[in-house]
Amino acid sequence: MIKKRLALFISGAGSNALNIIDYFQNHSQIEVGFVLSNNENSPAIAASKAKSIDVFVCSNNQVLDSKYLIDLCQDQSIDYIILAGYLKLIPVDFIQRYSDRIINVHPSLLPKYGGKGMYGENVHNAVLAANESESGISIHLVNEKFDEGRLLAQFHCHLSDEDSLASLKKKIAYLEHSYFPAVIEKTILSENYV
Repeated sequence: MIKKRLALFISGAGSNALNIIDYFQNHSQIEVGFVLSNNENSPAIAASKAKSIDVFVCSNNQVLDSKYLIDLCQDQSIDYIILAGYLKLIPVDFIQRYSDRIINVHPSLLPKYGGKGMYGENVHNAVLAANESESGISIHLVNEKFDEGRLLAQFHCHLSDEDSLASLKKKIAYLEHSYFPAVIEKTILSENYV
């Protein structure tokens, strides 16, 4: 059986990407084809290579070039793109080429705290400043507008007055690591999703 191949796009430390690599390491139907990073200093680069995963480190100009991305993904027989802490705008032509096959995780309960500039600590600080009683993650398909693609799943966590940026980051990372790979798997294997 030919496995569905994933490309993991990252900009930061890549903990989600490494978790996804581990999740699909011996999967019978899905495999990670490569990791793409626009951050040459990401610790996930060496860690991915140590797990025998190909890595492409790209300039910011390259990741804005839809032809470059399409050619790379076609050359590597990629079926799905996973945005795992990827902070660059995805070119429209690339989104159209991989329509309903680009999956993102966002660190809030969309539509709250989504949109341009809302990522990582920016989201967490906004959630804390608003004294929200809960936060969570949203896993969604990517379209041409930031964080507005069709929702696949959301997972919640309770917040209290004692929560800080550090504790909220920890709660969100736990949800991402616990659920993101399983939702990717279900999305790919179930015709009810995509």
